[in-house]
Amino acid sequence: MTLSVSITTFNGEPLVRRCVESVTWADEIIVVDSGSTDRTRDICRELGAKVTQTADFPGYGQQKNRALDRTSGDWVLALDHDEWVSSELRAEIEATLRNPGDTVAFTMPRLSNYCGRDMRHSGWWPDPVTRLFRKGAARFSEDHLHDRILVTGKIGKLHNSLRHEPMPTLEHVINKMNSYSSAGAKFNFENGKHASLGAAVFHGGWAFVRTYILQAGFLDGREGFMLSVSNAEGTYYRYLKLMMLGDKPR
Repeated sequence: MTLSVSITTFNGEPLVRRCVESVTWADEIIVVDSGSTDRTRDICRELGAKVTQTADFPGYGQQKNRALDRTSGDWVLALDHDEWVSSELRAEIEATLRNPGDTVAFTMPRLSNYCGRDMRHSGWWPDPVTRLFRKGAARFSEDHLHDRILVTGKIGKLHNSLRHEPMPTLEHVINKMNSYSSAGAKFNFENGKHASLGAAVFHGGWAFVRTYILQAGFLDGREGFMLSVSNAEGTYYRYLKLMMLGDKPR
């Protein structure tokens, strides 16, 4: 069985080298870049990846499908540039592909790092994601922000973790909170939803309680508290931005 790795990226210079180096054992690495202004594409090419730059960014799901369509292997491992494959997961993938049976896709736990700490609670673990699948058996949904994998056939389970570092610094946290809340508000507004100041306050407060108390964020130390606050802020601003989109011009 041949394996292609598809990677989507944008301005991933600080992280993309680790991602690509973790999968150089694959038969093919396909990178689809949505207009990086740093050295992302150069780094990927130096490591032997086939790189394509797109003129636009239609959304996460569609961009991942663009990368998927460029692969030629029997199986595909789909990654973002802030993810990487551990040596343990590599060994498990290689063993699995030697005898996949009638299974067409596999989920794996994803261990994410927030500002330097691996998060074992706070709703971030075990975070199962389906990223390994037989070519032609799966596609990504075309949701702009939170895409889903759509699989036709039997799904199995891997046990070793895919590593993930979505927010290495507070600057990343703030930037993502701003961009994700804007994208979420726009999506909800386009789907006929509205919000109020009261809704923004309520949902923001509930996001903190859910993360810190119900999902045991307090067990993740100071980073668990920080994540709970940033979740609350992101939720609050998403609803606030939705409220502002619904305001009539004055």
